[in-house]
Amino acid sequence: MSVPSEPEIPQETPQLRLLRRMVMALTAVMIGGVLLTFALIVIRLSDRTPTLPEEVELPDGARAQAVTIGPNWYAVVTDDNRILIFDKITGKLRQTIEVE
Repeated sequence: MSVPSEPEIPQETPQLRLLRRMVMALTAVMIGGVLLTFALIVIRLSDRTPTLPEEVELPDGARAQAVTIGPNWYAVVTDDNRILIFDKITGKLRQTIEVE
């Protein structure tokens, strides 16, 4: 009767070791790229928070339907078919546009 011997553990070849390291490096680069892309998206979107004054004084009888914000102005579309453009800093009415 023969005694069972321990199974041989195959030795890792240099090519297999190189391939394993390259796969690990690629995985790390891909994870880093996804994290960087996510961070850049969050940073870009967080800078776009529009600011409006707490109160906007509309002419008598006008009710707001929509608001659009520009770099130094904001516009209010009213239910009586007008677009009122206000200065963003002072809050004063700059221009009124009648919509036909």
